[in-house]
This record gives sequence, C-alpha cells and structure tokens, in this order.
Amino acid sequence: MAAEIINPRSKNNTDQGDSAEPLDSFDPAFALHRGGKMAVQATVPIRNKDDLSLAYTPGVARVCTAIAENPELVDDYTWKSSVVAVVTDGTAVLGLGDIGPEASLPVMEGKAILFKQFGGVDAVPIALACTDVDEIIETVVRLAPSFGGVNLEDISAPRCFEIERRLQERLDIPVFHDDQHGTAVVTLAALRNAARLSGRAVGDLRAVISGAGAAGVAIAKMLVEAGIGDVAVADRKGVVSRDRDDLTPVKRELAEFTNKAGISGTLETALDGADVFIGVSGGTVPEEAVASMAKGAFVFAMANPNPEVHPEVAHKYAAVVATGRSDFPNQINNVLAFPGIFAGALQVRASRITEGMKIAAAEALAAVVGDDLAPDYVIPSPFDERVAPAVTAAVAAAARAEGVARR
Repeated sequence: MAAEIINPRSKNNTDQGDSAEPLDSFDPAFALHRGGKMAVQATVPIRNKDDLSLAYTPGVARVCTAIAENPELVDDYTWKSSVVAVVTDGTAVLGLGDIGPEASLPVMEGKAILFKQFGGVDAVPIALACTDVDEIIETVVRLAPSFGGVNLEDISAPRCFEIERRLQERLDIPVFHDDQHGTAVVTLAALRNAARLSGRAVGDLRAVISGAGAAGVAIAKMLVEAGIGDVAVADRKGVVSRDRDDLTPVKRELAEFTNKAGISGTLETALDGADVFIGVSGGTVPEEAVASMAKGAFVFAMANPNPEVHPEVAHKYAAVVATGRSDFPNQINNVLAFPGIFAGALQVRASRITEGMKIAAAEALAAVVGDDLAPDYVIPSPFDERVAPAVTAAVAAAARAEGVARR
C-alpha cells in the first residue's frame, strides 16, 4: 500500500469524508497528483528592499514605460517569449472524450511539465469553460499578449481545425494543435526510418489511415507534403473518396488530395496490398485484413490503450510495428515533437509554425536514430537527450529559411 503524501498546498488531505480513506492511500496516481503537478517559481531573488524595488515598484515602472513605447521589448524583458499557453475545452481528452475543463486539468498540467522537462519551455494550463468556436477564439486572442505561443490540446474535431486556422490568422505567435501536428510529425519520422530500413523511400509507399479526425487528417496532409506515393483515409463509413455524398467540409477537402487510386468501400478493402497501416481511431482491424497487406508492410497501430492491431498479430505479417504505448517498441509519442518544435519556434520568435518547420522536425527526429536503425527501433525514446536539441535546431533553421523568424 502506497504511503499517503501530505502536500502543503492541499486544503484537506481527507476530503473523502470523516470515515473514508484518502484515494492516494491505495492508488499511487492519486498520490502523485495531490496538490497538482506544477508550481510557479521565481527566477530572481527577493532578499531585501533593494531587490524588491527592482523586481517591483519603482524599478518595474521603468520597464513598463519602455515596453509601452516599444512593444517589441516585451519579448526581452518579460517571460512572454519563453512561455506557451496549453489551451483546452475538455471535449476530447485522451481516450476519455468530453469530460469537461476541470477533469482535463491533470492532463494539461502533465502537458505543461512535459514542455519543461523535454524542451525547457515554460507552459501554463488553461482549461476553458466554453465549447463555442467563436468564444474559444475570442478568449485565446484576449489571452495572447501574455504568451509566446499557443498549444491547443484535446479539442474535438472538426471544431479544432477551424479554431486553429482562425487563431493563426489573428495572432502573430505560433498556434499549434498537438493532437494533429505532433502526432503527424512523429508518425512521419517513424515512417521515414521504416522505409529506410526496407530500402525504400516514402514515395514508394501506399498508406491507409484509419481515422479521419484531427490526427488522421493531419497525418494525411503531412504524408502528402512529404511525397507519399498514395494515402487513403477511412472513417466509420469507409474510405474517404470523392464519390461519397456524406462528407463534412474537412473530409471533402481531404478527398481532394488523398486516395489517388480512387479506392471505395471499407478499410479492409483499402488495406489489400497496402504498404502502411496507420491507426488513429480505435476499433479493431481483422487479422485477415492485416494479412492482405503487401509483403514487408508497416503497421502503426496507435490507439490507446488498445491498438487497432495487437503487436502479436501485427508481427506475423509486418516488417515494422509501432504503437502508441510505452510498453512496446517504437512508441509514437507526441512528446518527441512538441517540446522541440515550440522551443525552436520561440528561440527565433517565429510568427507561426509552417509545414516546412514540421517536416524539418520529422527529419531531425528520424535522424536521431542514425545507424542504430532496426525493426524495433525506428523512432527514438522520449528520454533520449539528443531529441529535443535536434528538433529545436531544425525547427529554428527552417523558420529562418521560410521567413517567419523575427530574430
């Protein structure tokens, strides 16, 4: 039985009632979360009145006046240029769905500490008590002066697409929906290395994506940008194709640049002869459909906690198998991407995160594996200390090359 952790920030360590045991007396997850996972820490000392007069009044007034006269100085004399807002409305939290803003906070805190641990980036969780697209956009726009970037998190599709697009149009700081682009960057990196391992290029591959939500759409766009041979996306009703009359605007756009082969019908139909399966939808893919894929295929079954294809099944037919789980090799984990991407963007004070910056992140991430490439090692571990610096440097260089860097 885990020992109870007493945290001075908690109001009451036995809030379950007089007779109830604290939840963290038997569950280590509750013990770790008691009082929250974050705190604010000063970066300058306040030891005496001289320190106080510099950090606050009257010294602070001189800095405020300078920023008022030249707003660009805010990046040099506040934390703005090194802090990210992690914004959610709690509508698509992990595999839990629409659980609301309060229940989303443990995840947002977790995201913030991952930013700090893996990218050296400060982040602030912001859970909004609204789900209306216009209200979310207006709220984030009003908060934006305090931040150097906005990481949208766990906002349900298709609303997340419009929210990201409109925010980036209105703000001059990076806006990045990690469920879309972080997943896509890591997927592309793993796919590049899987292709290299088999002596092929990404352009030689035909991929099938299960799931046309935020991650599925972003992965499809990135694979096309990276020169994939062909990619088809399937939703609950089958392959997204131009001949369907039930598509949302996002899926109609998707149909325009995917599925060059014109495949119709089910996911299983699309998998016949395919080189790559990418699962971001949940559900289960029948073993016979996996068996119908091309020889030397790749299976990236990323649903958590239950992959669309269990690795034991996938290994019967696939040359490379990846999942979203940490207890199997080749984990497709967003933490490999977003800390370094934001660190690089903030380093050069980029106005946005471009497709070129994301492609550069994927290439840098893939390159970390180097000569150690193997079927069970096509993507590095999040704890590989080379990852964040490599991604940061690549993203910063790409931002300068694409003209979105401001220093």
